[in-house]
Amino acid sequence: MARLLVVEDEARLRAYLKRTLESNGHVVDGVGSGPDAVERLRDGEFDLVVLDLMLPGFDGFEVMRRAFDRRPDQRVLVLSAVMDVATRVRCLRIGAVDFLGKPFATAELVERVRTRLRAPATGMPQRWLRVGEVTLDLERQALGLGGTDGRQVPLSHREFMLLGHLMRRAGEVCSRPELLAAVWGYTDDLGSNVVDATVRRIRGKVPRPVIETVRNVGYAFSAR
Repeated sequence: MARLLVVEDEARLRAYLKRTLESNGHVVDGVGSGPDAVERLRDGEFDLVVLDLMLPGFDGFEVMRRAFDRRPDQRVLVLSAVMDVATRVRCLRIGAVDFLGKPFATAELVERVRTRLRAPATGMPQRWLRVGEVTLDLERQALGLGGTDGRQVPLSHREFMLLGHLMRRAGEVCSRPELLAAVWGYTDDLGSNVVDATVRRIRGKVPRPVIETVRNVGYAFSAR
């Protein structure tokens, strides 16, 4: 028996998915927005997330990023009416284990869930996150210098989560409120300087400048 989370904003479809998966022996929770999904994932462990992309609050892409920041081996099956190749590839690159388009056949959904639960989580064999010359060891929560077989610098848990979030968003600007929510679970800034302090500590461990300050906004990881 597996524990699943269904993230779908359309209430009738969410209820149908919940009933269908429960009838196949799973324990299923359901939520209807991006923020609710992240909160539920923060509070509990799920064997698989069935995730719609178009959600209120923030979209399924952001849900995946935050889920993988917290737990790199989280299994996510994307269920979406947006089925162009670019969207499917983007989901798989972020870390989704499968993509099923809407409308879907119930029997196919049930079988895909069963198959994905049986297979190893993608994060288990993916030990390394590499962007440019920077390597992050996802198992040891350490910064790799000189590739996967070089010297490692230990990171605190918050340093690891913050650096991982920035690396997965390489080339994009991440605001301070976004980082506070993804790493610390804060929904309000409240004048906190924990993001800036954590970035300073990370910069002291990375041999060259890779985290750029975007004035009055936040930070970006340089993929150069």
